[in-house]
Amino acid sequence: MKIMTVSLWHCLSFPKDLIIRIQSFIMKLMALLRLTRMEHSAMLVVAVLAAEMIAGKLPGAWILLLSLISPVFISMSSFAVNDYFDLEVDRVNNRKRPLVTGEIKPSDAVYITILSMLVGLAASALINWEVFVIALVFGMLALLYSYKLKGVAFVGNSYIAFSMAIPFIYGSYVVSGALGEGIILIFCMIFLSGLAREIHGTIRDMEGDSKARKIRSLPRIIGTVASAAVALLLYLIAIAISAYMFFRIAPFKMNLIYALPIAITDIMLAYTGIGFLIKSDRRFYDLARNLSLIAMGLALLAILLAPI
Repeated sequence: MKIMTVSLWHCLSFPKDLIIRIQSFIMKLMALLRLTRMEHSAMLVVAVLAAEMIAGKLPGAWILLLSLISPVFISMSSFAVNDYFDLEVDRVNNRKRPLVTGEIKPSDAVYITILSMLVGLAASALINWEVFVIALVFGMLALLYSYKLKGVAFVGNSYIAFSMAIPFIYGSYVVSGALGEGIILIFCMIFLSGLAREIHGTIRDMEGDSKARKIRSLPRIIGTVASAAVALLLYLIAIAISAYMFFRIAPFKMNLIYALPIAITDIMLAYTGIGFLIKSDRRFYDLARNLSLIAMGLALLAILLAPI
């Protein structure tokens, strides 16, 4: 009877252990997704798909898969290494990121950085040499940014903006050896709005950047109001480009599928830009961060759907 009771207990306890392991795995996976900012990777996938369709047509299944794997994994690598170097900054700014909370060890972030970078570069090398060069240059810049460039006013911001816009150049070279006018304009629009968003980020994180890493960001050099004015100007130029594309550039010309989401995007970005000029509280900063991310996601969706 005792043996049967012990055996029954083991049968009943095994599923509980399994559930605990599954829960632990899921929590670790969620922490990894937060560390590598998979929402940004999703936006990169949309950008690459849009660029490929605008530049010509979607490639075959194998090349298409490789063209999406490369930016996703390089992006994962860049965010992991950024959080590694920004650990003290995030602590000062009270950011509940996985390295700060202890969900992921700093040493694990290094392994994730290296492995993700290698996967991304290997995938790009199997497409063509132009795509590999683009991936390699921006992969190395991602490491250099986290280590040093972030501390250089405006240069670090410009790198992040380039990393947001480069998928359109990258996607174009996956299917074509040339850059069309539409791709160039999209690149400029995303770069300018991305640069504005990054300047807003330096305003939001100015205290932590200066205390933890002694970063001389643009707000520390010219002040928060002047920096907000620069960001607003960049947003307005990007908005003007989006309007020009609606009136002049195919497949966006008089295309309501493009016009409706891009109009919402422009309104949200204008609101964010003006808000940073007249508000300075943390709640608005957090709202603006999410709002600008949603706006840029809508812009990518508009660009993706327009050629269909």
